[in-house]
Amino acid sequence: MFSNPLALIAEVTHRCPLHCVYCSNPMELAGTQAELSTEEWASVFQQSGKLGMLHAHFTGGEPLARPDLTELIAAARAAGLYTNLITSGIGLNETRLQELVSGGLDHIQISFQDSREEAANWIAGAKAHAHKIELSRAIRRHKIAFTVNLVVHRQNLDHIEEMIAFIEQLSPERVEIAHAQYYGWALANRAALLPTQAQLEKAVAIVEEAEKRLAGRMRIDSVVPDYYAKYPKACMGGWGRKLMLINPSGKVLPCHAAEVLPGLSFENVREKTLEWIWHESSSFRRFRGEEWMPEPCRSCDRRMEDFGGCRCQAFLLAGDAMVTDPACSLAPSHGIVESVVTKVNSAATIAHATPASSFVQLQKQTIDLWSYRKNPE
Repeated sequence: MFSNPLALIAEVTHRCPLHCVYCSNPMELAGTQAELSTEEWASVFQQSGKLGMLHAHFTGGEPLARPDLTELIAAARAAGLYTNLITSGIGLNETRLQELVSGGLDHIQISFQDSREEAANWIAGAKAHAHKIELSRAIRRHKIAFTVNLVVHRQNLDHIEEMIAFIEQLSPERVEIAHAQYYGWALANRAALLPTQAQLEKAVAIVEEAEKRLAGRMRIDSVVPDYYAKYPKACMGGWGRKLMLINPSGKVLPCHAAEVLPGLSFENVREKTLEWIWHESSSFRRFRGEEWMPEPCRSCDRRMEDFGGCRCQAFLLAGDAMVTDPACSLAPSHGIVESVVTKVNSAATIAHATPASSFVQLQKQTIDLWSYRKNPE
């Protein structure tokens, strides 16, 4: 029997006030009427604790769109889980922050789109930057851990040094410099988001210098984009190996993009227990172990480090979830990624890069947070 999961990713809603052009969430989002109730989520947290999970990561969409978020966090804490809120900060003020902390919130992660207000608001599709700065100052007045998440891409990578200096002033314990991952809307906008080789090399050097300078004061976690890596990432620590994700309607997934894969059906917490889903469901067992692996994965020394890469990325790029992730330099289909990278780095493409205004037509469609609050039905 496979070892139990370590953490739960709780997508409590797909509602979101932002329209980020790099959003990797599925394009088909769960509607508000299908969302799990407070009681159903409480049951999920109790089952998670019994399975030996250690963490509950509250995400979305925007978790703050749930008016019962304090109750959900309290339920997770009661189940023995360390609670982490991953948020844009929209919908959070000092009063509600105090309620969340009193309810058992251990950690908060705020996303920033840029260090420059105009650019940050444009990328997010909302005037949120100034509020996030004020919120960061309020967070430091509470005894909870604080992480800043900064998504980087071609449109902001040239001033990564400025962005790190900006984040340093917010005094988080940790900053996650996250290159855009090309799923969902980020994949649709890839031509304007994927950085060039020159941008990436310069940024890596700047981040390495910052890691040394800030050692002991602020931890920096950063990885290069898949498309420039020699080997693929072990997506989510390997398919069905460490994490369970539950979407707003109760489907239990190995990762947030798993529903793009054809031929797989995913169980719902309204019908099956988490223990049964983790150990018995065909969806979680589908890409565990080595039996499913093709060559060159099957005979590769790294097969139990990256597990053949991301199954969703393999499908999205090569049209087949069974093949080696094309991001791997050893993959037979690696030419797909090489072609994308070559095009991005060609002088003609850079000279005629997608203008910023064209992002407007590609931004993420959302279930509006504020209208929902007025009309929850």
